[in-house]
Amino acid sequence: MILPVIMCGGSGSRLWPLSRTAYPKQFLSLVSEQTMLQDTVHRLDTLAKQDPLFICNEEHRFIVAEQLRRCDMPHSGIILEPVGRNTAPAIALAALKALQDGDDPLLLVLAADHVIQDAQRFVDAVELAVPLAEQGKLVTFGIVPTEPHTGYGYILQGEPLPNAGFEVAKFIEKPDLSTAEHYLQVGGYLWNSGMFLFQSSRYLEELRRFRPDILTACETALTQSRLDLDFIRVDAGAFTHCPEESIDYAVMEKTQSAAVIPMDAGWSDVGSWSSLWEVNHKDQDGNALRGDVLTEQTSNSYIYSEDRLVAAVGIENAVIVETKDAVLVASKDKVQQVKQIVEQLKTTNRCEHLHHREVFRPWGSHDEIAEGERYLVKKVMVKPGQRTATQMHYHRAEHWIVVSGTAKVYNGDESYLVSENESTYIPIGAPHAFENPGKVPLEIIEVRSGSYLAEDDIIRLDSHGVGY
Repeated sequence: MILPVIMCGGSGSRLWPLSRTAYPKQFLSLVSEQTMLQDTVHRLDTLAKQDPLFICNEEHRFIVAEQLRRCDMPHSGIILEPVGRNTAPAIALAALKALQDGDDPLLLVLAADHVIQDAQRFVDAVELAVPLAEQGKLVTFGIVPTEPHTGYGYILQGEPLPNAGFEVAKFIEKPDLSTAEHYLQVGGYLWNSGMFLFQSSRYLEELRRFRPDILTACETALTQSRLDLDFIRVDAGAFTHCPEESIDYAVMEKTQSAAVIPMDAGWSDVGSWSSLWEVNHKDQDGNALRGDVLTEQTSNSYIYSEDRLVAAVGIENAVIVETKDAVLVASKDKVQQVKQIVEQLKTTNRCEHLHHREVFRPWGSHDEIAEGERYLVKKVMVKPGQRTATQMHYHRAEHWIVVSGTAKVYNGDESYLVSENESTYIPIGAPHAFENPGKVPLEIIEVRSGSYLAEDDIIRLDSHGVGY
């Protein structure tokens, strides 16, 4: 049996403003109606497999759990990394967890943010790799190149193996354009996809040989882990001291057991807006359009509207992305520089790199819709059966107006129901929370007023839900 291990880390800054640190691209619907994470799981449907094991950071845990819940996707657990330590330690945690359960499955290591347009060819490549992995090979999947790409590392094929695949002759860093053109011309070079198949014990065996310090730290972190609902919380102290290293550097470039299976399945890591344009459906003018978009004399462009009408006239080879709080306009051949905009946002302490205007929480979401000198208005949605944390504020009062559903309000020592078209007032310093006791989503308009309205004027008084 194959145990899929789906890596859900990464900030996806090159797809800003859609992708943000708190809500990166793997959780977005970019090429289908499903999110990239959900697409990754669905393409495993025809494989003989166990329920997937997920690895993500602490901040994204509820997003992963909620996206799996929405599609009724069973899983084998969600391992939480207290800090990012790259792929070698993350995969070690998954391998140790698999052995902890008494099995020694083949681990199919996948990223949650890759596009694969031909799911059957992907499955075929994985099935070709199974016999090699069962023989002790550490198999990686090399993408058959379609262009001289300088944004990917390459794998040079070695001697052919019986039945399928090749020995790995060499892993190569991202080349310059002339070198990439040479690779494409001579053949035998594949893009390094970062997908792997190997037996849990074999990976740990090679990790112990080449990086025992990583393995020891991961063993300690998992041994001292604890369960929290669906989440496996590894020991933060032990994992924080783990060296940061990729699986390529730690194991794959050193082992004598590396093998590669060529894969031609319409793969992309969607590392830029131009690559997203390439994998999306285009109209007769070569435009990939999402949302409320009108074009006139516009061609070969990617235009995305999240909240408003976007109209483009006389534009060629452009990227236009509109969200509720930011608009990106870029030349399609300059989109790699978007990350420099993100760095500017960080340097100037702006929040647009961190989260969207609409922020998702385990209990629901809140969206800022108006702001003035002494007021701030938010639309708040609470899912059925959910409740916010009890909290208080020193500088602001709040008015809550229920526009849909019924709210159970906790206000100081009182608790009471507020129905549609009714409102309530929360004075400064009063402990408060609200709950949705009903069966439909609760929608509230929250009006804050006071001398200081920022999010850090908050004192949490209990552990119900998660506050703003």
